[in-house]
Amino acid sequence: MEEVKIGRVYRHFKGNYYFVENVAYDSETKERMVVYKPLYSREDGRQIWVRPEKMFLSEIPVDRPDNLTKQSQRFQLCEEIEKNYLN
Repeated sequence: MEEVKIGRVYRHFKGNYYFVENVAYDSETKERMVVYKPLYSREDGRQIWVRPEKMFLSEIPVDRPDNLTKQSQRFQLCEEIEKNYLN
């Protein structure tokens, strides 16, 4: 399985960009969880999110009605954004 890249920017299939802060582990299941934050201002003020890595990197239908980017993964690594935001 592919692993998420810490310190990199990913684009969600709905178009917004997110920065991967780290990977955490569920204390009960030991499942890898992606810790990430939006790179835009949210109206609700929520700044830190966590999602199972399997779901973060899951495939989605390209023809899904809300797939604005027409990408095949829920979150796709932005290769063109190489700056490491942790430094």
